[in-house]
Amino acid sequence: MKHSDFESLPVLGAGIGLRKQHFHELKKTDLPVGWLEIVPENFMNFGGFPQAMLDLCASRWPIISHGVNLSIGSVDPLNAEYVERLKALLERAKALWYSDHLCFTSVGGEYFHDLLPLPFSHEAAAHVVTRVKQLKKKINLPFLLENPSYYVKMPGAEMSEADFFNTVMEEADCGMLLDVNNVYVNSKNHGFDAKNFIRQLPLHRVAQIHMAGHFDRGDVIIDTHEGPIIDPVWDLYQFTIEAIGRPVSTLIEWDTNVPKLEKVVAEATKAQGIIERLGLGTPSSGLRPPSPEKGEGTAFPSPFSGEGWGEGIQEPSRSPLAERREAVGV
Repeated sequence: MKHSDFESLPVLGAGIGLRKQHFHELKKTDLPVGWLEIVPENFMNFGGFPQAMLDLCASRWPIISHGVNLSIGSVDPLNAEYVERLKALLERAKALWYSDHLCFTSVGGEYFHDLLPLPFSHEAAAHVVTRVKQLKKKINLPFLLENPSYYVKMPGAEMSEADFFNTVMEEADCGMLLDVNNVYVNSKNHGFDAKNFIRQLPLHRVAQIHMAGHFDRGDVIIDTHEGPIIDPVWDLYQFTIEAIGRPVSTLIEWDTNVPKLEKVVAEATKAQGIIERLGLGTPSSGLRPPSPEKGEGTAFPSPFSGEGWGEGIQEPSRSPLAERREAVGV
């Protein structure tokens, strides 16, 4: 059986995305929010209230970053300015790890704000591996790549999608963010067996899971990130956890028609319940109500070094919410 360092990352239970619709609710909630995932592009270039909320949340919950504009598969050079801003944000938020998608989002410096699939070729795999190694020299945190949803197959494939992921992740020594809903969506749109696909993935490198809703048009299923999550996707999630054989930090993505915080957290508790019913234990840091007192942040361990993150941050002052573009495709 294969093993990796990514199996040793902290298991956070089930969490939710940090979205502007929940900023005010999060300031005073006693709901069992286990951890928060940020879209870094929504915080990189903005101060004011968004940054103040991120600082406050980082003092109370573990933070994970999930980007959309790294464009790891592009033939453009890695965007040095973007990487530096990302690094600074990860340090400020004390992120435990960060992720992006195994795809490309830019050509010639132009960003499409969409997740475009790569050809499953040896050349594309080698290209991504080189770029991940470059990135790891810049940012000293565990890095994960996610399987995206896609609606067309790029020509030039020389291997299966699962083999492509195995090649990239083993040679780049990175982790996997396994999006179960994307597997379901792709399996329906492209006619393959979702469970068989999951069995072939590098499960020893899975450090995080995404769960989300979608829209079935009949002729095609669209990954919309609008819940609630349907039962077949929950069934696939349980199969995935059983196949991995250990609890995995699970994030509920709800980015379209975002409801009240309570409803999103209720979806997270479903994921936690499945893990517990499988007898895999309850993570000590997952799904716990935070202390509502200012300045009582919790110290969380560094995933690889074993060193603590230090004391919590005092609640920052607030200024009016800055106008900002919401990232597309998260």
